[in-house]
Amino acid sequence: MEINKYSKTITQDQTQPAAQAMFYGIGLTDADLAKAQVGVVSMGYDGNTCNMHLNDLAKLVKQGVWENDMVGLIFNTIGVSDGMSNGTPGMRYSLVSRDIIADSIETVCGAQYYDALIAIPGCDKNMPGSVMAMGRLNRPSIMVYGGTIAPGHYKGQDLNIVSAFEALGQKIAGNLEEADFKGIVMNSCPGAGACGGMYTANTMSSAIEALGMSLPYSSSNPALSDAKKEECLQAGKAVRHLMEMDIKPSDIMTRKAFENAVTIIMVLGGSTNAVLHMIAIAKSVDVKLTQEDFQIISDRVPVLADLKPSGKYLMEDLHNIGGVPLVMKYLLKQGLLHGDCMTVTGKTVAENLANVPDLDFDSQKIILPTSNPVKTTGHLQILYGNLAEKGSVAKISGKEGELFEGPARVFEGESELINGINSGKIKAGDVVVITHVGPRGAPGMPEMLKPTSAIIGAGLGKSVALITDGRFSGGTHGFVVGHVTPEAFDGGLIGLVKDNDRIEINVATKSMTLKVAPEEIAKRRANWKQPALTVTKGILYKYAKNVKDASEGCVTDE
Repeated sequence: MEINKYSKTITQDQTQPAAQAMFYGIGLTDADLAKAQVGVVSMGYDGNTCNMHLNDLAKLVKQGVWENDMVGLIFNTIGVSDGMSNGTPGMRYSLVSRDIIADSIETVCGAQYYDALIAIPGCDKNMPGSVMAMGRLNRPSIMVYGGTIAPGHYKGQDLNIVSAFEALGQKIAGNLEEADFKGIVMNSCPGAGACGGMYTANTMSSAIEALGMSLPYSSSNPALSDAKKEECLQAGKAVRHLMEMDIKPSDIMTRKAFENAVTIIMVLGGSTNAVLHMIAIAKSVDVKLTQEDFQIISDRVPVLADLKPSGKYLMEDLHNIGGVPLVMKYLLKQGLLHGDCMTVTGKTVAENLANVPDLDFDSQKIILPTSNPVKTTGHLQILYGNLAEKGSVAKISGKEGELFEGPARVFEGESELINGINSGKIKAGDVVVITHVGPRGAPGMPEMLKPTSAIIGAGLGKSVALITDGRFSGGTHGFVVGHVTPEAFDGGLIGLVKDNDRIEINVATKSMTLKVAPEEIAKRRANWKQPALTVTKGILYKYAKNVKDASEGCVTDE
């Protein structure tokens, strides 16, 4: 079938001899110039286990493109290691990298007039950045997830990246010897692949597969598996089929497709980060998706997966029983998914799942039936109240209860909190408040994985709550509320909280309340002055100037 090619129009334009000359210069022939050109973008780099293998996967994707009579051209964009940058000033660049990735892919594909796009992302922000670019470009596109890491092992214990963070808290509390601390850290990440639990990387890969923008099984095929290599080779055939059928991202990423994606996030117990990422992806194709949509779906969709961080299992365990399609098949039968949504296979969700086997609840305990869920409703809860007038995102697994009230312990930034743990300032029953770490205040809205892991490691995970205008890692668990909006930098009440103020977090009423007299709050507001930005130039400065708040997905192009 003939493919409509934008690149062909350009290369045959007699006013563009330079373009033709340069294509000859990279080795293309006259026959090649008549073919569609597919941009193959890798987020590969040596310095991160999530991304270290992606350039090799990109070569396989390119091979598959050429084998399907198209021109595959590899280019690269950036990545930031969330695991390495967590707990450091470098974490401010993590969320920023999502939009740089989207901008750079859009820039290359727009300037080089590629007809289609295949992206190979690894770490957390790579995936939403890739799919945001696909939405903006609206040319046939497929995301090939780099895949999950195998579990590490130490003294009979399965490990993952969060094990290393929680070991720090155990060490601080005096419950872990130095040798065992070192052993856990050295063995938590045994090789290539993204964090193994249902953290942000696997949350987003699963959601994007359910959205229809990845081939079936992409989200659970392990990083170093033969299945991942075969997926890379098949991507070329699949993108050619999309081009022949003229199926674009806007045809796939519909309102109903986003509902499917959010449903999968709830069922699998996914990361709070998914809220702002899915809102941002939806904006790229002009689909209205809000925090309230997450709440509506959370109210009717149960958590069925017993996956880390709050459960027992890793993504590789889900792969071994049949992956995300197995879960989707069950949800479709339960009436929880829209089966008529188009996908990158050129088939609908229902057509993709037609030959997928049924879940067997007797042979595995990773996915539970709706009659016996991990939690009867979703774990992601959108809370409002005087502390979060534009909303906040809580991750409530069901093990923490639904009501927490206690005195505030206020820390400006996570380093202050770590000092507070070391000094014994934080006690059971406290509400820990981390301020001025929002999109503009930090800037960059860093994750608070180190503080939450340290709290859990110190034995306080079940006895304190934590709220912040920053984000949480997908590896976070406990009674935590992030994305508090407005943020402290913009005059949000979270920035006016003082030590010993009473705070109530009530999941049943979807509220988070500072229990301070209105006249006292008014007095504090009258004395508030917006602080200066903590940066004066560079990408963080540009980000602080342009970023929307968390309730708007922290996008930078509106």
